[in-house]
Amino acid sequence: MATSYMDFTLPTTEFTYDLSKNPLFKKDENNYINALSIKQLNTLGNASLLDIFLSTGNVVEPHIHQNATELVYCISGSAVVSLINPFTNELLHFPITPGQVANVPQGWWHYEMATLDHTHLLAIFDAPVPEAIFGSDILRLTPANVLAHTYCLDETKVQEALAPIQKTVIIGPPADCQASAAPVSNSAPNVNHQPYVMPNVQPNMQPNTQPNMQPNMQPYVNRLPYWGTWVDPRIIHEPGCPYYRELPVNTKNQEER
Repeated sequence: MATSYMDFTLPTTEFTYDLSKNPLFKKDENNYINALSIKQLNTLGNASLLDIFLSTGNVVEPHIHQNATELVYCISGSAVVSLINPFTNELLHFPITPGQVANVPQGWWHYEMATLDHTHLLAIFDAPVPEAIFGSDILRLTPANVLAHTYCLDETKVQEALAPIQKTVIIGPPADCQASAAPVSNSAPNVNHQPYVMPNVQPNMQPNTQPNMQPNMQPYVNRLPYWGTWVDPRIIHEPGCPYYRELPVNTKNQEER
């Protein structure tokens, strides 16, 4: 427990709380999250949690917790906790059933998908108030022209693909989703006792291998602490890219100087 300077003799001291009074997000009656932090329970110390309820195929969207490690405990149902290990450049999948846990280190990109109805997860954090950066916010707030330029993409197609993301998703797919692709339940990560298969991941094969890499050759990697961002400097944006264009350079301020 974190060092506490609270006066436990005060009448405002709180020892119990009903999580149903603090909903974080609700998609529908079967998919919602309640939260508990030191804001609701002032004796909590350096801990907090999310009470997560999901039905089959629903996903707590890809995100990071920049201030906390997350321990995911399965109470009922089953789910797959997926994360990217920034030190091995691997996408890993950990199926959990009642009584099992999966741990996500602080700042690692991850998501959770239910593989049974009535799945109940408890996400426990080592911070008094868990913070998060959601993938939907990164996608909708980063300008389409920046994404297109950076990753050599067709800007029109980027805008079209991301246009439906108008707010933070948290639990996806959104209730009003009109995707033309196959239902999400068909793309849930593979769990031994479930008929769901993660696309492009074959059994006993390493996921997300680096393209154009020779066998036994380690990729050149620069790693940043905590967030775990990496970049291969040999992969550069070439002018020969069909969608390449120079971004405008603001020289006005330089001229004024």
